[in-house]
Amino acid sequence: MDAGFTAEQDDIRRTLRELLRKRCGPGEVRAAADGPAGHDPGLWEALAARLGLPGLALPERYGGAGCPATDLALACEEAGRFLAPTPLLATAALAAPLLLALGTEDQRAGLLPRIAAGELTAALAVPGAALATALALTGPNGGDWAGGGRAGGVQARHADGRWRLYGEVDQVLDGHSAGLLVVAAHTGGFARSRTLLFLVPGDAAGLVRVRQTTLDATRPQGRLQLREVEAELLGEERQRPEPGDQGGVLPVLAAVGDTAAAVLACEAVGAADRVLERTVEHVGRREQFGRPIGSFQAVKHRLADVYVQVQAARSAAYYAAWATARGERVGGLALAQALQALRTAAAEAVQLHGGIGFTWEHEAHLYFKRATGDELLFGPVHRLREHAARTARLFERREVTV
Repeated sequence: MDAGFTAEQDDIRRTLRELLRKRCGPGEVRAAADGPAGHDPGLWEALAARLGLPGLALPERYGGAGCPATDLALACEEAGRFLAPTPLLATAALAAPLLLALGTEDQRAGLLPRIAAGELTAALAVPGAALATALALTGPNGGDWAGGGRAGGVQARHADGRWRLYGEVDQVLDGHSAGLLVVAAHTGGFARSRTLLFLVPGDAAGLVRVRQTTLDATRPQGRLQLREVEAELLGEERQRPEPGDQGGVLPVLAAVGDTAAAVLACEAVGAADRVLERTVEHVGRREQFGRPIGSFQAVKHRLADVYVQVQAARSAAYYAAWATARGERVGGLALAQALQALRTAAAEAVQLHGGIGFTWEHEAHLYFKRATGDELLFGPVHRLREHAARTARLFERREVTV
């Protein structure tokens, strides 16, 4: 692994940091998160037009930059530093890779250039409580997380040459505002149940979308109600699917989940580094007993422990981002390390800021909510680690021959 950055990566990181520093102060972040879309449309347009972030990891033939997922992860690290409220994660790390991997050539050619240009945002509609399972981050994703052919989730019915969806999905990242929804649904009834992905325009007839109240407002989520909504199957339809055949959907979801975990890990590292930086600045200014509290040994030790965790998480996140292009799946383990570092850094920030740090209005709580919200969606940490250990077969008993 080459730990150095290319000139292009350095340029992207530097330009993005300068832009976000001007556009994403705590006040601007709160105002954008509280808006109808949950993000700043002007900032999203700037990120798309000036830096091409939505298409950073898309092939050039579809209007993208043709960069590996590593570049997207590094860009998300900078976005995480400022908790930039944008649909980048839902669009570029979750929905677009599924379109690229499973879509027909007509679907890719019709949708991916619009995504790369920032004209179209997209969201993966999976029940929020099952998102980590669907992406194979906390366990195998072959279960009934999308409905299982029984009550709950979304069901798909094929009749008169058309697919129609019926059901409800909540906690969908950017689901209330995305222009395109990639909906996971079950079809085939109980005996021949299989999970498929469908494309639903945001303005489809019979689709009702409501924004939900969330702990972390910078990660807006929506509830979708589908009432006989006409949908387009993502990819080619198989004529005679065998029982249990998922049409290749589940393996692709697992692969996309691992890459998304690496991207999320870098984003969490950026947030942890920023909140640690702000805490160090505060303890250097705040005086107690005639001296800065940052000069007290106990405070130094606590911040040193946080620094070590953040640097260890950064190493793991960078390796995971680099390994995705080589087929290694270590994103979940890196995400666990990064989420724990962010939670620790945010908790220490709240405490070391003293009384003001315990008020909801202080920016430390934006990071604390991000850490908690991400664990609820993509964790928790102990389950991420447990699944990584089981995948590596660490818990299997091996016979030793003497």
